[in-house]
Amino acid sequence: MSLLLKIDDPARPDPGRMAEAVRILKGGGVVAFPTETFYGLGVDARNEEAVERIFRIKGRDFNKPVALIVAEERDVAPLAEEIPMTAKNLMQRFWPGPLTILFRAAPAVSNRLTGGTGKIGIRIPGHPIARLLAAGITGPLTATSANLSGGTDCSTADAVMQALGDLPDAIIDGGPTPGEAGSTILDATTLPIRILREGAIAASLILNALRSAENSDPS
Repeated sequence: MSLLLKIDDPARPDPGRMAEAVRILKGGGVVAFPTETFYGLGVDARNEEAVERIFRIKGRDFNKPVALIVAEERDVAPLAEEIPMTAKNLMQRFWPGPLTILFRAAPAVSNRLTGGTGKIGIRIPGHPIARLLAAGITGPLTATSANLSGGTDCSTADAVMQALGDLPDAIIDGGPTPGEAGSTILDATTLPIRILREGAIAASLILNALRSAENSDPS
């Protein structure tokens, strides 16, 4: 049976319950957790066995990539081959928040995470629980949706339990999430940057930010 970790105040998560979730992650376990969009399914992304377990839990095609969350901007560098200036501008404008940016993956990033694309999606989440988990494992955390592959995204811990049963080792119940849209996804490996999916951040806001950055560029 999945361990249920109830967080009464997501803005100030209980340190003991967060420490228990981090302990499970460090031990190769799977933890479902709330984000500023939907609930995610997390493992330490450096643990390939744990990553493969997520694919099995979800029934997900191994050729599909898995996005990551990190706690700080400095945590992107070990995962990305390069961070284009345009991407840096967007990171500073929209992170923490629901903007996933695709970078060329660094050689150390597993093909299980990139799905063989050579690209890795990363964001800093705007939800304190998700960010604290990444900080707790001092590294990248997977952020795939906590549901069966192709199923409905879950915006409550109860919905996660109904979808996945006792397959996760723990479920952090941080209350309902907004649940209106997933993160917006951008591809920063192309010029110009491409919007692959419009989500919680409107495409118009992204385009305005890109124009502002271009206009302020002294070159």
